[in-house]
Amino acid sequence: MTEPATNTSPASLARHRPLSPHLGIYRWQISNTLSILHRLTGVALTIGSLLLAAWLWCAAYAPETHGMIREFFGSPFGLFMLFGWSVAFYYHLAAGIRHLFWDAGMGFNVPVMTRTGQLVIAFTVLATAGTWAFVAMKMGLL
Repeated sequence: MTEPATNTSPASLARHRPLSPHLGIYRWQISNTLSILHRLTGVALTIGSLLLAAWLWCAAYAPETHGMIREFFGSPFGLFMLFGWSVAFYYHLAAGIRHLFWDAGMGFNVPVMTRTGQLVIAFTVLATAGTWAFVAMKMGLL
C-alpha cells in the first residue's frame, strides 16, 4: 500500500504554520508592556523634539510665529501635550537606563525584571509630578 501524496512544498508548509506561536505560550508580564511603551515613547519624543526645534527656530527667526506657538503651548491642549512629552521623556530615560543594565547582562531573572519595571513606572510618576509641581509654582498656581 502506498501513502497518500502530501504537498511538502515550502509554500504549503508555510500556510500551515501558526503566525505567532509565542502569543499562545507566554502570559502577560510587566516587561511586555514596558517594552512596547519604550518604543512608543521614543516615537513621541521624536515628534515632540521636532516641535521643540521648530519653536526654538521661530524664537530666533520668526518672532510672530514664536508668539503663536507659545500661545498654543500655553493653551489647555498645549499643556496636555507638554505633560505627555514630559511623561514620555522620564519614562524613556528610566527604561533606557534599565536597558543599559540589560546590555551589561544584569537583571534578567523574572523577579528583578518585575521590580525594575515597577521602579521605572514609579520614577516616571514621581519625576513628572515633581516637574509639573515646579511648573505650577512658577505659574503661581500653587
